Amino acid sequence: MDTQVSREKAVLVGVSRPPEVLKSQVQDYLSELEQLADTAGAIVLHKFIQERTQLDPAFYVGKGKVNELATFVKAKGVDVVIFDEDLSPVQVRNLERTLECKIIDRTALILQIFAVHAKSAQAKLQVELAQLEYFLPRLTRQWTHLSKQKGGIGTKGPGETQIETDRRLVWQRIATLKRKLSEFDKQHHIQTKWRENTIRIALVGYTNAGKTTLMNALCPSAHLKGENQLFATLDTTTRQLTLQRNKHALISDTVGFIRKLPHKLVESFKSTLQEVRDADILLHVVDSAHPNYEEQIQVVQHTLSELNVSSKVTITVFNKIDLLPNFFDFAAVKERYPNLVFTSAERGIGIEQLKQMLASVLDSEFQERTARVHISDYKFISLLHDKAEVLEKNYDGEYIEVRFRAPKKMLAQLDAKMRQLGLR
Repeated sequence: MDTQVSREKAVLVGVSRPPEVLKSQVQDYLSELEQLADTAGAIVLHKFIQERTQLDPAFYVGKGKVNELATFVKAKGVDVVIFDEDLSPVQVRNLERTLECKIIDRTALILQIFAVHAKSAQAKLQVELAQLEYFLPRLTRQWTHLSKQKGGIGTKGPGETQIETDRRLVWQRIATLKRKLSEFDKQHHIQTKWRENTIRIALVGYTNAGKTTLMNALCPSAHLKGENQLFATLDTTTRQLTLQRNKHALISDTVGFIRKLPHKLVESFKSTLQEVRDADILLHVVDSAHPNYEEQIQVVQHTLSELNVSSKVTITVFNKIDLLPNFFDFAAVKERYPNLVFTSAERGIGIEQLKQMLASVLDSEFQERTARVHISDYKFISLLHDKAEVLEKNYDGEYIEVRFRAPKKMLAQLDAKMRQLGLR
């Protein structure tokens, strides 16, 4: 069966505003927008670019370009026109009237993709909240045909228009969603409280950089499904990572970032992104084969700054090196980005070097302690073997002197246990 039949036909529109935004940049942006459209299930027929000093407040693009779009839309039977920037409700209304087809902007497209990919109950609530907050100011254009009250005897009164009713219902639903998400946050905190004393690592990066594939390479038992598609991962997945010398950490795969990620989505997904905030170490995964990887790095760094986590210890992972051209300057990149490892998660290249660097970074998170333990306190000795790196054990009759190293964040728990047993 041909799946192309049911796909919507789309055209893309971008505006170049030199010197701030050059035409070459807009071409790159529209290529990414085409990927987003493909992920959402549309097939792109054409890309339109207009060069303007400022955006048209009524149509976003100039009237000449609107007429060109209208001719193309009618001739090709286009279903949807997608703009790379956010449109105002007035611009959408004017464009819909003129082009006589569906008009959406970049934010609406990303929200649609998130809605399709959301699997867990929490992710679905987060996406719905973001959608409602985005579409709330746009209700005026969707319900204007219902906003008029009929005249006649007995029809005038203190009632409300349809648009007011819709807004009230939307606000009620938003309040309900926020309450439910707050309950999810409390449950998540209770369920993950045991993680507080464990070293935590978060995979971050631009969408489709290969985070899930890298997670599988680091934790072969993870068995996560990696797809060559934007926003394939929305729900955070956490696995245990075991490194050399009995070092353990929890590693989490998180939602990818993207240029102009809708602010409403960042707000709605704050509980999912809490894994990034709680992490001790960030693995910033970069698609090194992408022609604009430097701009993607800046987008991720900006998003991390918005989350107030840009000061965390970060290892930069240049992934997909098997796709790089022969002339790629590895030395120059290595000099520019500290704590950098080159990998191909798909082919298993550089994974051991990454584990070694992680182990080296974890070393700085460990401190040494010595405890004199009675042989009957086998539970505490077992705890040390499980949670710490035991360096040396000396037997002295009924006692064992144990020298060990443990993460700084775990030492408070171990110190309290040692005081309870009278070991200090």
